[in-house]
Amino acid sequence: MKEAVFAMEAAPRPKTEESGRHCISAIERALSNSVALAGGIFGTYTSYSMSSSSDALKVEPYMILPSDESGYVEVVHNSAYGTTHHGFALMNGLNHVYIIFNENRPPQLALFNICLKIPMYDRPPYLRGLYTCFDYNHNPIARRILFVKSSDSVSREEFMTMKGCLKQHVELDDTEKQYYDYTCSEDDALRMRDIPTPQMTVDDLAAEKELLKAGRSK
Repeated sequence: MKEAVFAMEAAPRPKTEESGRHCISAIERALSNSVALAGGIFGTYTSYSMSSSSDALKVEPYMILPSDESGYVEVVHNSAYGTTHHGFALMNGLNHVYIIFNENRPPQLALFNICLKIPMYDRPPYLRGLYTCFDYNHNPIARRILFVKSSDSVSREEFMTMKGCLKQHVELDDTEKQYYDYTCSEDDALRMRDIPTPQMTVDDLAAEKELLKAGRSK
């Protein structure tokens, strides 16, 4: 077998237009392929994460939908500070989705990136993940983020009436306090694990944090 393998001759790969830009070409293919893969997560979400400027819970609406041209997955975000960002989503197989925005207007580039875990669940009620961005001094920071689905679909006009906000701990209801504990606790570990969530309830979020805390202490 060794002699047979060594005797093989491989024809050189012909030069194509993609030569030297494989990463960009892969992203372009993923943009179009994601439209078919992301159907189970299309809809409107409310995100929960920790504010960069205070101990408040940041509550913001997101919309994930196919673009008008159906060539990619569009993501729209209404921030807690009154700005609207338009970005795109890339599916990494069926397990992860990457959401990418530019927080500033061109030509300045300040990427805001989210990586969400896609559970093995038909139309999951929430998605959990991590996001990275820049703080006010342009230093990179990372945060845990939770997407809770509000609707399977909504019009753009209706979505633009939804506003983000910052909520202090004393303003939170019981469910929001659990979201706060998941995303904003001081002993947080910015990592994730594949943890079975058969019911996909808020109790599963607390169980995940306990397992991560136990694993970090070992």
